[in-house]
Amino acid sequence: MCCLFTTLVLLGPRIGGVLWWIFQPIRWEVTFNNSFIWPILGLLFLPWTTIMYVSVGFNGVTGFDWFWLLLAFLVDLGSYGGGAYGNRDRVPGYGR
Repeated sequence: MCCLFTTLVLLGPRIGGVLWWIFQPIRWEVTFNNSFIWPILGLLFLPWTTIMYVSVGFNGVTGFDWFWLLLAFLVDLGSYGGGAYGNRDRVPGYGR
């Protein structure tokens, strides 16, 4: 059950971003200036930040939009670092 939850958490924003890109390609093209490499890299490495950037960066990032981008970035960092910290007891000899 834990592996299923982890798979959904890791693949969920990526699949959601790809589906959003398929259904609203104009929004993605305008946000990333007709480039396809940045959205692909963003969805691979920082999916929550990329999705938030498309949400708030359509007309430019200003004011309170930076807060939402920072929050999404922290969620992405937490998804990478949280699993390593939570499983540190499974490595023999680590931290003892």
